[in-house]
Amino acid sequence: MEDLSAYYNSLFDESVKAFLAGDYFIDAQINSLSDNRFGLTLIIKIDDSIKIKIQSFIDDLKNIDPHQYYYSQSDLHVTVMSIISCYDGFSLENISVTDYIKVIEKSMTDINAIEIDFHGVTASSSAILIQGFLAEDALNNLRNNLRMNFKSSGLEQSIDKRYSIFAAHITVARFRQKIKDPPKLIHMIEENRRRDFGKMKVEQLDLVYNDWYHREDFVKQLYSLSLK
Repeated sequence: MEDLSAYYNSLFDESVKAFLAGDYFIDAQINSLSDNRFGLTLIIKIDDSIKIKIQSFIDDLKNIDPHQYYYSQSDLHVTVMSIISCYDGFSLENISVTDYIKVIEKSMTDINAIEIDFHGVTASSSAILIQGFLAEDALNNLRNNLRMNFKSSGLEQSIDKRYSIFAAHITVARFRQKIKDPPKLIHMIEENRRRDFGKMKVEQLDLVYNDWYHREDFVKQLYSLSLK
């Protein structure tokens, strides 16, 4: 809990500087019709009760800056592991999905149900995030198993190539143009730094073929796996 708190606080402090300096990432590919970046991801789907609370926060964001990219409720998720990070040209025809499922199932041995407390809001230089806190080490134990087993499997994977994941956040917005009023956005996030979005016990993981933004129209669910 303390490590994640420090991480989220650091993200927020750095994003405030970036927003005020105009030094944040604007994603020009969000509206692109030629974006063919796809990948393979193990995700946690969000409970409906939490989605409703997040939607209320997103609506507040839209009132401040309506022209940014906001995730729909169907697209909200926690990334357990980006097994193959999205890249242009990746196709399911390139891999055996069954082989990937076997490695994931092996990695889930002795992993108990995961609990996440979604509490507070932070930001990065490219997005606005709901903070997730872990009650125990189950999620990161699973991630470590996945790292070890995939790296010894010989299967195509790009785990930790972009960054080593250890948090449990939900991305709710990305910047597709300049922030309309940075101080106002910062103030709004500050007001919600302790906002409660609810807790959930994770009993199922989903392996999906996805685009960069996990949009429902492009995501293909490949397999669901149950935790103990």
